[in-house]
Amino acid sequence: MKFKTTIGLEVHTQLDTKSKMFCGCANHVEGAEPNTHVCEICMGHPGTLPVANKQAIEWTVLAGLALNCTIPEFSKFDRKNYFYPDLPKGYQISQYDLPFCKNGWVEVGGEGVKELPEGKKVRIQRIHLEEDAAKSAHPAGADYSLIDYSRAGTPLAEIVSEPDMSSPVEARLYMQQLQQVLRYVGVSRADMEKGHMRCDANISVQEIDDAGKELRTSGIV
Repeated sequence: MKFKTTIGLEVHTQLDTKSKMFCGCANHVEGAEPNTHVCEICMGHPGTLPVANKQAIEWTVLAGLALNCTIPEFSKFDRKNYFYPDLPKGYQISQYDLPFCKNGWVEVGGEGVKELPEGKKVRIQRIHLEEDAAKSAHPAGADYSLIDYSRAGTPLAEIVSEPDMSSPVEARLYMQQLQQVLRYVGVSRADMEKGHMRCDANISVQEIDDAGKELRTSGIV
């Protein structure tokens, strides 16, 4: 029995701006006491109005250019509505049909890379800009959860790939290449251990015959 794996990645990258996406609160809050970098805007109080962080927009476009994206002449923000304790406003300011960047690509592997010496181009469908949610903590053995809202409103550039990867090795090389590019152009620290770079994986596994023909879809993880 043989299987074909298809992988697409959604990578959330925290931009290294001094302030949050729509307010003047400090962006980097590692080591700070919980709920100390918040204000009426990022907490979604009634009557407050967000103002977009100009540098976050410029850096999203810069990342798009570094990743061979097309930059549309017109873009807009949208509301993504969902109700969860980590989202103060009850909706997230994000982008949907008109992102800042689209149709890019990145080359992974190539000469000198033992795992993928022939190289491969992974297409990037879009890069859109949004605000982060708060951080939830679930203490072991406790019947409650804790929420730190200091992270709420942090600017995130979400890089959405096409389903062009076919192995964990290709996915790792893609992530490493993204991290290198984002650090090189200076838009993000991209430290995964600090949550500056997080990845949602979309994986499809299909059974194939000896000739590589798809037999059925065995599942989506």
